Amino acid sequence: MSSAITYLAWVAFITVLLWIPYILNTVMVRGLVDAVGYPDDPKPVAPWAQRAKAAHYNAVENLVVFAPLVILAEMLRVSNDVTAYAALIYLLARIAHYLVYTFKIPWLRTLSFTVGWVCTVVVAAQVLF
Repeated sequence: MSSAITYLAWVAFITVLLWIPYILNTVMVRGLVDAVGYPDDPKPVAPWAQRAKAAHYNAVENLVVFAPLVILAEMLRVSNDVTAYAALIYLLARIAHYLVYTFKIPWLRTLSFTVGWVCTVVVAAQVLF
């Protein structure tokens, strides 16, 4: 397995875990029954949990674009050091994005998102050119 695919697997695995903090807050605030149900007037979750949920959604949305590009690079045998470093940096940027989004650090949120986006473009360039 190439380094890029390994880093992609880590990105996917971490993305799978990102829902846990905000659902735990939902259970704590609303109780288990309302957390898994559809209450008519749900109690609001903590602001950090709302941001964590938004960060998770953003991670999923970006993974949908990034993952196929890394897989294509591997399938087309154009995966190289550039795609490996892009995948590693993407992984780190997505972790940073989740944390700074959740903890409300605005400039770093935009920076970490942009770094991940640039990594996606770099992998796309390896595939397309």
